Amino acid sequence: MAEPLAISILRKKRDRIRDTIAKYEARLKEAQADLAHVIAALRLFEIDNNADDFPAYVDLNRVFRRGETTTFCLEMLRAEGPLDTCELAARLMRRKGLDEHDKVLSQAITLRIVQTLRARARRGKVDGNERRKGVCIWRLLM
Repeated sequence: MAEPLAISILRKKRDRIRDTIAKYEARLKEAQADLAHVIAALRLFEIDNNADDFPAYVDLNRVFRRGETTTFCLEMLRAEGPLDTCELAARLMRRKGLDEHDKVLSQAITLRIVQTLRARARRGKVDGNERRKGVCIWRLLM
């Protein structure tokens, strides 16, 4: 049996509207990308020589001397007993005079501590098998 004319017309209309919406969504994404680029360009031209506008990237190799992170961590573990990675990072940042509230810097230092202490764990000098809320608790084995 043949389909009523009203249904075929409505389906065609539905398809045209769906295609139009898809085109508008694509144009909207392009416009949003363009807007982001314009805002970024404006930020470059509106700088007032304020250092906070573009924070410098921190090269941790220049912040810490070779072996300084390892030495510090081992000293803290000897002096205070078992500590977790976050506690070690906070103490190290405090000692170096770094901003403890800088999340990016804190995470970078935390990852460096994990890396250095895992190397010591492979050599049998520290143990980091215990965890508290997903954070390693480090203790000396010697």
